[in-house]
Order: sequence, then C-alpha cells, then structure tokens
Amino acid sequence: MAETRWLDATQQRHWRAYIDGSVRLHDVLDQSLKATHGLSSAEYEILVRLSEATDHRLRMAELAEHASQSRSRLSHTCGRLERQGLVVRKTCPDDRRGVFAHLTEKGYAVLEKAAHDHVGTVRDYFIDVVDPEDLEAVGRAFGAVARTIAPAR
Repeated sequence: MAETRWLDATQQRHWRAYIDGSVRLHDVLDQSLKATHGLSSAEYEILVRLSEATDHRLRMAELAEHASQSRSRLSHTCGRLERQGLVVRKTCPDDRRGVFAHLTEKGYAVLEKAAHDHVGTVRDYFIDVVDPEDLEAVGRAFGAVARTIAPAR
C-alpha cells in the first residue's frame, strides 16, 4: 500500500480556504436566486444551459452532463421547472427513447430577469473581490481539475 502524501500546512490552509469559500459562495448565490426569483442554483443552471443550446433544447442526458447533475436529479429538477411552465420535455422525433428538454418563452423571460441579479451577485462576491491575476489562476486551476475528473468528450 502506498504511503499517504499528507498536505503540508500551506496546502492545508489553501484547501480549507477553498472549501469554506466555495460553500459560502454557493450558499450566497443559491439564497439570492431563491429570494429574488424563486429558483435554486440547480434550476438556474438548467435554464442557462438550455438558453445557450441550439433551439433552446438539449437531450436530457446531455443536459445532465452540462448541468453537473445525475440523470435522476435532473429529472426531478426538470419536473419542477415543467410544473412552473419554464421547461417542456418532449420525446425525440428520431429516437423514441430519447427526451429533449426545451426552454419555454416563459422560462427564457424568467432567466433573463434572474441573470441580471445573479451576475451582480457573482461580481459582488467573487469577480470583484479577487485580483485579476488570481482570477486567472483560479480559472486555470479548476480547468485542470475539471479535465482530470471528467476529461473533455
């Protein structure tokens, strides 16, 4: 069995700062979206991904990957969005087993309103408080993490 490579004091400090900061940031973003627009961060992410897709639709499996959710969780979240009239799910015309999630006009309108506030919150608690050089380093670092965990398809 390989010997454990323990973190040194500096690595431990940075790791804990990342954990603490990322949890707090996610909580602030989620609370802000819920309070002002009645959306969870997961719901918001689905609307964003659909808004960016061709014809505002994606296969559920592809949406799950893009939104970093399990298929089961995505199905429940889309169900909530569907009940609100923000998303519609339809069977794929060329593959009866596949299902598309479509962003509705109402969903797009809700997203447009939420996006303005959300970007402001992201700026207030992340972008504008991190030095530009550090922000670039964060982007590089988490790009490397993402590639290591889930290599590009």
